Amino acid sequence: MNSTLRITLAGVALAGVSMLPGVAGAQFKNQGYLTDTQGNVVRALGAGVCVRTSDWTPARAIAQCDPDLVKKPVKAKPKVVKPKPKAKPKPKAKPKKPAMLNITQKIELQGIAFDRSEMTEDNKKELAKFLASLRKATKARGPVTFGAVVVTGHTDRIGTLKYNMGLSERRAVVVKDHLVKVGNVDQKIIFWEGKGPKEPIPVTKFCDNKMKRKQLIECLSPNRRVTVEVVGRALNLKPKPKAKPKAKPGAKKPKPKR
Repeated sequence: MNSTLRITLAGVALAGVSMLPGVAGAQFKNQGYLTDTQGNVVRALGAGVCVRTSDWTPARAIAQCDPDLVKKPVKAKPKVVKPKPKAKPKPKAKPKKPAMLNITQKIELQGIAFDRSEMTEDNKKELAKFLASLRKATKARGPVTFGAVVVTGHTDRIGTLKYNMGLSERRAVVVKDHLVKVGNVDQKIIFWEGKGPKEPIPVTKFCDNKMKRKQLIECLSPNRRVTVEVVGRALNLKPKPKAKPKAKPGAKKPKPKR
């Protein structure tokens, strides 16, 4: 084949393609597509597709020819800076309520005269001292606030049960009235009752009914009494014991001297 024929065939081949302008220099950057002498990618006439070379691979695809094969750059989302939440003010610590103590104190007013309901002078002094001790602050507690006062009258076993029940009630009422008038105790919180000879002092079980009457009356004297029981509350003034410091780990005890 002479040189004239080669030129003619080359012209015919080039007549079937068009040039893709705007992609200059692709010849040197990508060997996957056919380019002209100016570096423009050649497109087939009619079809409009880029002419690929035998070296073409999907990795050499360019956006102008194979946009579906080229990964689009992912736009980085702008970071949204969330405002820091404002620190909530710490709630003020509520003052601790003072610890309270439940108080129960009891006194036995013994030695009331036989077949009588009146308190003796010793009974009155004992009761006044008892109430004063409750109303006075100590190292362990404050003054006691009375919640209830229970007054119970008792008798010895001499006489009928019916009579002794009435006598024990009269004794309880005498002490109740004394608490209100002299002891300044609110009458609304006082509860009273009579139990007659039903709750004798244990030691009086040795009092034999065969004793002479005067001797038996004297022996049963502790049973002729009135019990006063106070239930209330008081402020706890005794401080809590301090916790002992824990021993440091690994601390060795000093050896005793020989």
